[in-house]
Amino acid sequence: MGKKYDDSLKLIEKGNLYDTNEALDLVIKTSKAKFDETVELHVKLGVDGRHADQQVRGAIVLPNGTGKNARVLVFAKGAQAEAAKAAGADYVGEMDLVEKIQKENWFDFDVVIATPDMMRFVGRLGKVLGPKGLMPSPKSGTVTPDAAKAVTEAKAGKVEYRLDKTNIIHCPIGKASFGTEKLEQNFNALIGAIIKAKPAAAKGQYIKSCTVASTMGPGVRVNPAKLV
Repeated sequence: MGKKYDDSLKLIEKGNLYDTNEALDLVIKTSKAKFDETVELHVKLGVDGRHADQQVRGAIVLPNGTGKNARVLVFAKGAQAEAAKAAGADYVGEMDLVEKIQKENWFDFDVVIATPDMMRFVGRLGKVLGPKGLMPSPKSGTVTPDAAKAVTEAKAGKVEYRLDKTNIIHCPIGKASFGTEKLEQNFNALIGAIIKAKPAAAKGQYIKSCTVASTMGPGVRVNPAKLV
């Protein structure tokens, strides 16, 4: 993996489960790339996402944002479109944007928001937006009658969390430059939301494992027993 990675690995005690602030401190110390690395949280849950009653999904605005300026695309018309523009949306449109994505394979955006009346058009993009995690959804607050509020939240650092096929949630919690305190505030907010979203059908240990890592650095394991 390279000398920097090997040096970083030496700072982490193999098999050790760290407290949150210690783990994040190590992530910052092992973030040695020339760019400001993103810090991600990876949580394995004791659920079976194949069952509808054990799905874990939602969205939360991180207290300190993500450190990334999200490019927001909004499908809306009339007053909603004007409100979305005023709130800072990067792209606002209707069928023109649907066709641009379909014909030009255009994806210069990070978040897609739609008003409910536009979903009959946006639904056509399910096959291309879905695999990229960009399809608007009422559960994540991206299908909404209040487009301006959704834009404001996306710009403020709203992140969506959802299970992958292996029942793990992967989510950014900020940049290495944030420092331990701000990253810990974001971590606690996200973990709190995930715990709150625990399905009633989930049995046994809910948080199986929890790891934090920077873009190019090794994973640091957090003690899950202290998170519940």
